[in-house]
Amino acid sequence: MASSNKKKLKRGLDFWMFVGPVFLVFAVIVLVPFFNGVMYSFTDWNGITGELNWIGFDNYVRLFTSDEQFQQSFWLTTRYTIVAVVLTNVVGFILAFLLTQNIRTRNFLRTIFFMPNLIGGLILGFIWQFIYVKGFSSIGELTGWSLFELPWLGDARTGFWGIVIVSIWQGGGYIMVIYIAALQNVPQELIEAAKIDGANRLSTLRNITIPLIMPSVTICLFLTISWSFKLFDTNLSLTNGGPFKSTEMLALNIYKESFTNNNLGLGSAKAVIFFVIVAAITVTQVYLTKKREVEA
Repeated sequence: MASSNKKKLKRGLDFWMFVGPVFLVFAVIVLVPFFNGVMYSFTDWNGITGELNWIGFDNYVRLFTSDEQFQQSFWLTTRYTIVAVVLTNVVGFILAFLLTQNIRTRNFLRTIFFMPNLIGGLILGFIWQFIYVKGFSSIGELTGWSLFELPWLGDARTGFWGIVIVSIWQGGGYIMVIYIAALQNVPQELIEAAKIDGANRLSTLRNITIPLIMPSVTICLFLTISWSFKLFDTNLSLTNGGPFKSTEMLALNIYKESFTNNNLGLGSAKAVIFFVIVAAITVTQVYLTKKREVEA
């Protein structure tokens, strides 16, 4: 009995020896700021002074009754997320499907398509800001094509699609890599058996390939949903929410409320709601897509 207790104690000490430092860092960096933010959301703290006045749910009531900019940013972020998630996954899957075929330069092309993901969001936004403002304008003057003469960052509609294009350009290559790994693990004997049975390429893709790569679909949807909802740096450097806050995503709205308007209490309330919404959507997405996963 004593030796059994000693073994349990040793296993417990070994566990905390490895997990303890990581958990401590996680608690200091993530958990403590998170619970502090929840506490601040019930106050009117401005983020500068030491005065904290407890105001209960007033911040939350204000968000849903009188804060029109928050509501606009929320619906804009929702629209953007739907469009970006669908298009990024479609582009990533198409690239992966093409680059798992017998193409001589496929390794080089994989590298080229993945490279935009290595560029930081702020730098990426400034690069594309130059492309939209200077590059497209020059191409429009040379070709006369109206597409390149649009005010890409000067209008709410084109600004929205400008951000979508940049997001797909950056994230499509990363999603492509995940889908490539999944497609390469699909048993070829199943594909060959389907061909022998007379199935065409589209039918094989729909009934065999896609069901077998559903674990990767789960991962890619989770990643793209979280990326899209949390978009901040590209939004900041590309449009800074303009023109007239028409492209201000939710993360940028929270940042400006907290550190530009010095309403950290209200900004914390927005962040809490933001967290709850994103967590609910991602958990639901993972649950639904996991149910569709099959084994080869």
